Amino acid sequence: MKIQNIIFQVGGMLLVAGAIMPMIPQLAHLAAFCFALGALCFGGMQMLQRYEGKNLVLRRLFRQQKLGALLIIVSAALMVLPQHFPEILRGDEWKVTLIVAAVLEVYTAFRIPHEMEKPE
Repeated sequence: MKIQNIIFQVGGMLLVAGAIMPMIPQLAHLAAFCFALGALCFGGMQMLQRYEGKNLVLRRLFRQQKLGALLIIVSAALMVLPQHFPEILRGDEWKVTLIVAAVLEVYTAFRIPHEMEKPE
């Protein structure tokens, strides 16, 4: 369990670094790969999280969290693909999926602990 937490945190840091790197011209070429590695670590660890309870609201929130993780991985793919297929993608499509994923992740990050504190 401890190694999963470390992978999760490192993945989160790589995600943030990969999202900021395109703004720095000297590091822009590394941004996609840094973000992709972070997305695989962060998203993979979130996919492993389970909720075995009977609370329907928490089940829905965990599904939304998994959807957010999947969209982060899709964002990473959309960030890497224009380097290999510039005629298909412009290169900015990843921002849309990342915004949707960020909204889902922030929403579930606040709602899941709040819902878990409620008495059943």
